[in-house]
Amino acid sequence: MRMLAYGSSADAIDAYIKIGGTTTLEYLRRFYKGIIQLYEKLYLRAPNEDDLQRILQVSEMRGFPGMIGSIDCMHWEWKNCPSAWEGQFTREDKGTTTVILEAVASYDLWI
Repeated sequence: MRMLAYGSSADAIDAYIKIGGTTTLEYLRRFYKGIIQLYEKLYLRAPNEDDLQRILQVSEMRGFPGMIGSIDCMHWEWKNCPSAWEGQFTREDKGTTTVILEAVASYDLWI
C-alpha cells in the first residue's frame, strides 16, 4: 500500500520495512489481483450505453451538458528512467524525469 500511496520503489520498501523487493512485488501483485477481482464487474470496465446516458443526464442536471467526466493529471517522478528516454520525459520547469498519470472520473467517481 505504501508503494501506491507514496510512489516508492520496491527497493526503497526493502530498506524501510525490511521486506525484500521480490516479496514486496509479489504482495503488490496479489493486492492488484484482489482489487481487480472485487471491482472489475462494476467499475473496471468500459461504460455501456445505459451508463453513458445516466452520466450525461446527471452532468446536464448539474450544469455541465455533454460532460462525461473530469480529468485529473499528476506528474510522478521516474527516478530510474532509461537515459535514452530522458528527453521525452523530462519536465523543463523541474529538470526531473516524470510520467504523467491521467484519470477521468464521473460524478460518482467511476474512473
